Amino acid sequence: MTRPDFDVEDLEAPRHNILVFHGVGGIGKSTLSRKIEASLVSSEHRPVQWDAPFHQEERALPVRIDLARAAGTDFERVILTIRLAVAALGRPMPAFDLALRRYWEHNHPGEPIEDYLRRGGLLSRFSAAAALPEQMQSALSDIAQALLLPGTVGSALGHGAGLVIKALRERRRSVHALAGCSRLADLLEAEPDLESLSFYPHLLAWDLAQLPPGQTVLPVILLDTFEGTGDRTHRDFERLLQRIVWLMPNAFFVITGRNRLQWAEASLEGQLDWTGTSAWPGLVSNASQTGASLSDRQILIGDFSPDDCEDYLVRRLSRDGQPLIDEPARRIIAERSHGLPLYLDLSVMRYLELRRGGGQPHVDDLDHDFPALIARTLSDLTPEERHVLRSVSLLNAFSVSLATQTAGMQHEAPALRLTERAFIRKSTSSLWPFHVHDLIRAAIRNADDGSDDRWSDQDWQRAAQRAFHALESQWRQDLRHDRAVLVGCLQQGLLLARDFHLGLGWLTDAAFQYVDDSVGEPLALPAAGVTSSDGAATAADALVETLSAITRRQHEHRERTASRLSAVLASGLLPADLIELAAYYLAKAQRDIGRTDESRRGMQRVATAGGRLASAAERGLAHLSRLSGDFPAAVEAAGRLGWEGRHHRVLGDVWWVQGDMERAANAYLAARSEAEEHGAIGEAAMAQAHLAFAVSFADQVRADTELDLAGRLLSRLSSHSSEMTARIGMLIRDAGVAGDVPDRAADLLAEIGVSGLSYAATKLHLAVCFHHAVLDTQGRLMEEIARLREVTQNGDYAYYVEIAHFMAGLPLPEHTARAQWIDGEQQTRERWQSLVATRRGSNPAQ
Repeated sequence: MTRPDFDVEDLEAPRHNILVFHGVGGIGKSTLSRKIEASLVSSEHRPVQWDAPFHQEERALPVRIDLARAAGTDFERVILTIRLAVAALGRPMPAFDLALRRYWEHNHPGEPIEDYLRRGGLLSRFSAAAALPEQMQSALSDIAQALLLPGTVGSALGHGAGLVIKALRERRRSVHALAGCSRLADLLEAEPDLESLSFYPHLLAWDLAQLPPGQTVLPVILLDTFEGTGDRTHRDFERLLQRIVWLMPNAFFVITGRNRLQWAEASLEGQLDWTGTSAWPGLVSNASQTGASLSDRQILIGDFSPDDCEDYLVRRLSRDGQPLIDEPARRIIAERSHGLPLYLDLSVMRYLELRRGGGQPHVDDLDHDFPALIARTLSDLTPEERHVLRSVSLLNAFSVSLATQTAGMQHEAPALRLTERAFIRKSTSSLWPFHVHDLIRAAIRNADDGSDDRWSDQDWQRAAQRAFHALESQWRQDLRHDRAVLVGCLQQGLLLARDFHLGLGWLTDAAFQYVDDSVGEPLALPAAGVTSSDGAATAADALVETLSAITRRQHEHRERTASRLSAVLASGLLPADLIELAAYYLAKAQRDIGRTDESRRGMQRVATAGGRLASAAERGLAHLSRLSGDFPAAVEAAGRLGWEGRHHRVLGDVWWVQGDMERAANAYLAARSEAEEHGAIGEAAMAQAHLAFAVSFADQVRADTELDLAGRLLSRLSSHSSEMTARIGMLIRDAGVAGDVPDRAADLLAEIGVSGLSYAATKLHLAVCFHHAVLDTQGRLMEEIARLREVTQNGDYAYYVEIAHFMAGLPLPEHTARAQWIDGEQQTRERWQSLVATRRGSNPAQ
């Protein structure tokens, strides 16, 4: 910020204006945040061990914002809080205030901003807050006078921002105060909604950069309880807050929360605006064993960090200035400690004991569970609390009620007392808020327990049964049918069933619900102590592998899915009522990779068995009829399917290939509505993706809306195939208009090749045929038809070749396999030709 080449409008440069403190709940992060704020307000509040700020010439302007859900802080309040802090400068921020005024009048018509601030308690918090409306009006009056606008800027904005925007674009020289703000006109021109508001911090940063020398300030914005912004699946609020940080490079942000910021991880691309190591070099996780880099801007507080552990072990035992414990041994001790200082002490004592026995201790000697750790942990617990602790050590996470049920108690007091202990960690954003410190849990489960009240193997077995049934009760009593409850109970229940060789029981019902929701979070368990050669030793292992293969099929080649499910079925570990689950999804995978005959036989077996997936298998057979071109059979089958067989979606799949996009869209819309009525968010997203795909052929304007909705629904899931359908729909929407359609299609085809979705490849080639048919580029069309013929040579989707000829008004070559069109070949041909002609007519340049 103090470099001569610093440019506040540079939106490409990496950001270093952030410091993160993270640690477990209750360790004092909020206290630290308040202390930083106080020390910046007045040096007398700065602890003596803290250095003074580096840039004394720049006045710090601190403002702390509590993001905890209980504080009720929304994004609009965050923006206003920052602006109120800046109001202490006693001068307007013209670019920002102009945009904020337009936003306020659009979203809070008739409500003065001072009333809103008073009602929200912000006026009383900031001594200069009362001056904000006056500062805003001053800025707006100056702009109105400079632009020679009639009345005031406020009235101009009230009747639309067109006059102001036009003046800014055409008479920029007359507005000296705003002449250099290159993005102001664009932001004023945008719809003044929450999305636009999230970019206004750029204007505030520009305003601050215009302060004359000697009056510059460094805003220090402390965002506390950052975990209150939401979970790591839904990052909408976090995305808006990240924009503030990025767009205000001349402000410094101190973030405190329970977790490291993941902004430097490229895997979040698409969820956040700026991700990766090049954007946030200071937020990169530093796993170095030699100490933290000075550029590391994420600091763990609470338990020892790896570097703290390293430093402690180096200092704890040394000789002649050199650490006595060598680096590999220090590393394994630090890893096993999970940052717990007690474990480090015990490890040092063990190390000395081994040395006294002669020789240098080996790394394996230090990979150790300490019975003393149990003794020290249990020493001040009541017998009831000890019983609860051992019980909940079976669980990854727990609530007070779940702990009480698992312990087999009738009252919750012991569990409540236990949650107050330092080794019980709390995460209020989790389904079950408590978990035992990882090291303590491992010691209780695995170390030799010499206490008088130690448990026998039968005690552990009975506790596992209680925990298993307690999880069943939590799941079955969840009247909201919360997906998180299902996944959490399934995850913990499978682990118990595997480790204690329990019958699957309720896990069977939960597994079918897990798959039926079509959401697709992967399930994985830690490695078992003993496994067979094929990696599956129990029915629980087999079920985990089945569910993993089903969900991972969205991210790996379908050949791999088919192989994994075949291996599960061959193992014979699945109980009879779960065999159909693996068999059905094996048949689906075989269909996706073109092994149609095997798929048909598998679907038929599942349908004939009449189990839970019989309707789904009937739908699978209808799809197989459709891909072979027997559309009357598919329609006839749809009439028997009902909701369980997703009848509306089956019909939509038939109607769009007939060229009847209106009928297809209606069917998909009915499918989505029916799914929403049943609370099936995965099926609703899938139906919406197909709806957007069909609409893209016929109505480019509506396609934008439908594709946007599909994207939002799919963002909550893991459904690669539906995402592909929506992305192909985007190509169809742009067909005949965008010149890059073939290049985008080639990139998408490469992705499809990785997943093994053969049907998606055929659909993609058909989309490119549509593009060339609209452009009437016969040569390229014939090349694409040749590719389409090649990928359908096994007979599946061979009618796509017919459709491609219909589009271009071309006769079918001799010996072409003919589909059984619902309304006959001629009417189908006319519909497809009409779609092409309509697209050409909507783009006169063609």
